[in-house]
Amino acid sequence: MLDLRQDLSGLWQAATRVTPRAGGRMLMFMAAREGEGTSSVAASFALMAAARAARMTWLIDLDLRENPLYTAFSKGILSGVGRPGHALDASLGTEQIYSVPGSETVPAMSKLLTAHQIDGLRLLVTRFRNERLSPGQRVRMQAAAAWWDALRRSADWAIIDAPALARSAAGLTYAPLVDGVVLVVQAEAAGAGEVEDLRAAVEAAGGTVIGVVMNRLKAGRTPLSGQRTGG
Repeated sequence: MLDLRQDLSGLWQAATRVTPRAGGRMLMFMAAREGEGTSSVAASFALMAAARAARMTWLIDLDLRENPLYTAFSKGILSGVGRPGHALDASLGTEQIYSVPGSETVPAMSKLLTAHQIDGLRLLVTRFRNERLSPGQRVRMQAAAAWWDALRRSADWAIIDAPALARSAAGLTYAPLVDGVVLVVQAEAAGAGEVEDLRAAVEAAGGTVIGVVMNRLKAGRTPLSGQRTGG
């Protein structure tokens, strides 16, 4: 994961012009394929938001199986950025964005999602407690509009890092609930057709694409440019 904050000023300006439905703003970052740099962009944008927000910024990782964002912050991958603190209950007292079939009556199953404040920042990073699942238990994503409404009331920004569409359609579940979706693509590899297919999938799900971040290089540090594409 790379720190791309200095490359996202254009995207920041575009995002701050988006009018939230109510309360805090919610943006989701999503790519068509894995390896496009979505997590780097989402985490960097969340750091920018946290530095400017009066209330908390949430960075929500929809990769419940791997928790890559929490892991990256824990390892100190981003230079000069603090580590996650102790676990806080992220259930927000309402329905959850996940379900564990067969365990609906088990209270502990409603508190598998935690949030960890990054030391010195108004930034919370989520983590899913896979270790509390029994062997063979599976997790399903669900819209849970009430959870997102509760989050809007408590945060200035919620940044969602969605898995690549080729791996999971989880991002499409939440696309209608956020204020905008930013597509992340590798310029050298992704053709116009692939970008349009991803845009079409998001819009068909009820989401609004507000921009595209183009990954300009295949290796090394990755300069990015934010482009407002409508919405």
